[in-house]
Amino acid sequence: MHALVRTFLLFAATALCPLTVSSHHSFPAQYDADKPITLSGYLIKLEWRNPHVYFYLEVETEDDWEEWAFEMGSPIAMERNGWNKNSVEVGDILEVSGSLARDGSNLVNASSVVLADSGRRLFAGSSQDEQTSR
Repeated sequence: MHALVRTFLLFAATALCPLTVSSHHSFPAQYDADKPITLSGYLIKLEWRNPHVYFYLEVETEDDWEEWAFEMGSPIAMERNGWNKNSVEVGDILEVSGSLARDGSNLVNASSVVLADSGRRLFAGSSQDEQTSR
């Protein structure tokens, strides 16, 4: 009986591995380094969780406001770069530089973030940095 359970658990673990590996994307698969962008806006949400930290800005356009999403590194990479989940607060004005998503959505892989009120620059631990350091 124990052998049957072990065989089943080994099979289940092996079957799930490809799903875990394929769920994480590489920078060039999702973002275009040849399409840099810099946006400023009000922070409306911060998601501090694995595998990437995301934050969202309300950005003023000529006619209206748009919501933009920004991907950064993992929480541990962010902490190594001097960030923590209290580094910014909802309502802060941020200027963000990064690379646009290939699919044309309002998604950016952030490479740097500047707090407008203090001028403090926070590096974003971009997955582009991970690709170029290999």
